[in-house]
Amino acid sequence: MSRQIRLGLFLLGTGGHTSGWRVPGATDTQEDIGTIIRICQEAERGLLDLIFVGDNLNADPSTHPSYCARLEPVTMLSAVALATQNIGLGATASTTYGDPWSVARLFGSLDHISGGRAGWNAVTTSTPQAASNFGMQHPDHARRYEICNEFIQVARDLWDAWEDGAIIKDRAAGRYFDETKIHPIDHDGTFFKVKGPLNMSRCPQGRPLILQAGGSVPGQEIAARHADVVFSVTQSLEEAQAFYASLKGRLAKNGRSPESLAILPGVMPVVGRTEAEARAKLAELTSYIDQKTALTLLSERFNMDLSGYDLDGPLPDMGANDAYHAFANSMLSKARREHLTLRDLFNLVATARGHWVLCGSAEQIADTLQEWFETGAADGFNLMPGWLNGGLTDFIDLVIPILQDRGLYKTEYAPGTLREKLGMPT
Repeated sequence: MSRQIRLGLFLLGTGGHTSGWRVPGATDTQEDIGTIIRICQEAERGLLDLIFVGDNLNADPSTHPSYCARLEPVTMLSAVALATQNIGLGATASTTYGDPWSVARLFGSLDHISGGRAGWNAVTTSTPQAASNFGMQHPDHARRYEICNEFIQVARDLWDAWEDGAIIKDRAAGRYFDETKIHPIDHDGTFFKVKGPLNMSRCPQGRPLILQAGGSVPGQEIAARHADVVFSVTQSLEEAQAFYASLKGRLAKNGRSPESLAILPGVMPVVGRTEAEARAKLAELTSYIDQKTALTLLSERFNMDLSGYDLDGPLPDMGANDAYHAFANSMLSKARREHLTLRDLFNLVATARGHWVLCGSAEQIADTLQEWFETGAADGFNLMPGWLNGGLTDFIDLVIPILQDRGLYKTEYAPGTLREKLGMPT
């Protein structure tokens, strides 16, 4: 089969836009499982490849509603697994504030429950506020990525500690296990000491997919070594092409082919039957922006308090950023390129939290996605509808049929596990 676009859904029950829940008829919660299941079933109707659930380890009422009040992602997706059949289920778990054995067990369980559809988004946790909930000091950027690299390797070793066929259930002989196929990992590293194995047989897809979103050089190095899918942050085609080439170029030294890793830039599509209709939808979203929430998000993204600055004045010196490297670099690059004010960045963050906003007719959006896909900028896209289900339904009903007509998107799910559906090696 020829190469086709891959699509994920970034699941925020209150919408990707910070005020998307204010759209009449929109979903307005990340805590009601019935609402979450209906969103995921709509994504499956559109043949999307996977659901992606971010996470936050602290509560801040002034930030995005779905990050302050939310269900724990793996627990939530375990319920979604029973209400869906094909769509992948990706959840976030921190490598800074977790431990490899517990995380490997969580995602192994989700993989068994879902029949081989689990993915782990391994994050280092950028926000220092999380540290106070764990009695820890927040490690600096370099340290977080050193921990992350070892953490992921330990989790992978734990998933591999059981061979296929370790459970034999020989009733006549009274043997449940073939003990020669179950192995300790005896890991003794810089940050972790784990004997293993897990008390769980090998996952249906061998190992859950590893998802990653780090845009810094250390993040790219970890992705090139471990990740199957990378969610990137970008604001221009040229920027996306540069990131794509940089990350794909790091794979060979890890014995991997370019096809073994899919890069999906985040995008908020605002779709209309005409460009004017799409612009009207975006204007409505913009009219709902809450200034306090947007300023909090902007300050968080740049890791500095921006509440005292003139929104219409020149950009202040942002300095070094030890938190959201990819977001900060992408937004500052756009600001310099397009001579944006702080208010412009404020609106950008409020709309899509720093991700790319693509507004236009279905044909225009399909044309743009095709261009990015065919010119070395993306293997697909992580969709972040501004409000649900409306923004997602617009994309499914208006854009996907165009991509299918062009042979760029599947018309049915392939059989097998998530790895097999995506053509990813174990």
